[in-house]
Amino acid sequence: MTGRFLALHLPSLATNRLRRAEPRLPPTRPLATWAAFGNRRLLVAVDAAAEAAGLRPGQALADAQAIAPDLALQAAHPGADAQALQALAFWARRYTPLAAVDPPDGLLLDITGCAHLQGGEAALLRDALARLGRAGVAARGAVAGAPATAAALARARSDNPIVVNGIEAVVAGPLPLGPALRLPLALLDELQRLGLRRVHDLLDLPRAPLARRFGQDLLDRLDAVTGRRRVVLQPVTPPPDLTVVQDLLEPIITRAGIEAVLDRLLDGFCRGLRQAQLGARRVALLAWRVDGVVQEVAIGTGTPVREPRHLHRLFAEGLERLEPDLGFERMALEARATDSMAAGTQAGLGLGGRYDEAVAARDLAQLLDRLGQRLRVQRVSPVASHWPERAVAARSLHGPEPAIPPGWDVQPWPVLLFRRPQPVQAAAPWQAGAPAMLPWRGRNHAIQRAEGPQRLEPEWWRARPGLQRRDYYRVELASGVRLWICRGESPEAPAWLLHGYLP
Repeated sequence: MTGRFLALHLPSLATNRLRRAEPRLPPTRPLATWAAFGNRRLLVAVDAAAEAAGLRPGQALADAQAIAPDLALQAAHPGADAQALQALAFWARRYTPLAAVDPPDGLLLDITGCAHLQGGEAALLRDALARLGRAGVAARGAVAGAPATAAALARARSDNPIVVNGIEAVVAGPLPLGPALRLPLALLDELQRLGLRRVHDLLDLPRAPLARRFGQDLLDRLDAVTGRRRVVLQPVTPPPDLTVVQDLLEPIITRAGIEAVLDRLLDGFCRGLRQAQLGARRVALLAWRVDGVVQEVAIGTGTPVREPRHLHRLFAEGLERLEPDLGFERMALEARATDSMAAGTQAGLGLGGRYDEAVAARDLAQLLDRLGQRLRVQRVSPVASHWPERAVAARSLHGPEPAIPPGWDVQPWPVLLFRRPQPVQAAAPWQAGAPAMLPWRGRNHAIQRAEGPQRLEPEWWRARPGLQRRDYYRVELASGVRLWICRGESPEAPAWLLHGYLP
């Protein structure tokens, strides 16, 4: 299939971002951003009102204020502009999953096979421009068979053209070099001094001399804009494995309305997974607000899932983070990671009262999924080491059952082992080197019984420098609490350490 690409040029991205952030700013008051270049302060971006007043990017700040005394000035913030462009690219995924940024002020959308969903390319382009306009973002657009051609047309022409494939060099030929190729200013000035002002001026020249004098980058840009060199888009997010979309006739605001739409989406989503014999591992709920803001709630599961009820429970916690404001006009579910899942491997209910290992494993996985939406849940597994801090490690919740290293299960490990031993100030020795008193939870406790010592040597092949051997004791307080304490061998620092609770 021949590719089709929609380019959107946002000439006032910086000032549009500022106006959206400060809606109380009068729309007729000129607005511009500025930045310091050495010891000069110059305009970087101007809005339509400032342009109508005679201001242009690159003007000195003092001259601009003299021309338009009521000019509203803001310091340029390229990082915030890039974030705004990224957010708009995410919003543009309502038309295609392949939406990419075209810095500093453009978007590129691969609409191959997508335009018919909007009634054709012309209808899709009109819809995108209208929605951006209502959100306060000025835009121009173009559709062509090559992304660089569409971008050049959107930047150089204001009639929002749609051109057929195969004539990229013809339509790009009359375009000015500046907006078409986006060359560095020094190179553009040099070409214009030679009388080369439009794309067809370069096409008429031999390529070898051009490359020797101006570099290969000029030819690469020229080939891209004429469709001779393929440009690969880098989408803001990878294309999902499955998408289900619901456009809403009226914006929804209430939690009940959001959950009703989510249920409809989940029915179609899980039906699509069953047909493809897949189960979802990561799912995202996207909600487009009427003001152009896109919000997302993402969940993950330990095992492949395609049960609507279970997915709804996982989304329930995240729905609280949605801020409908004026309402959501479109919602979608995306499967961002899936695994093969044969039909019938995930039953809805267990049969009878008999214990079924498959059902029990499924129920445990679903419980862990629900806990994982609220808590940090990890699995602790044994590691082949006699040093307490290295004897256990966090593993994946849903991985295979780890093997127990030889001899690990006979070690006298406590039921609760601290990540790091906690220093305590113990009293004089009682018997066999164990302390007689131990401060714990704000009180001094007498030690009734003690077992030990058990000497542990650091693992020399991976021990930290200065780490000392330890003598461990199992002690019982008068209250009946049993603790695991130790003392380092170093005589100049005989501090006692509390390392865990015993059963």
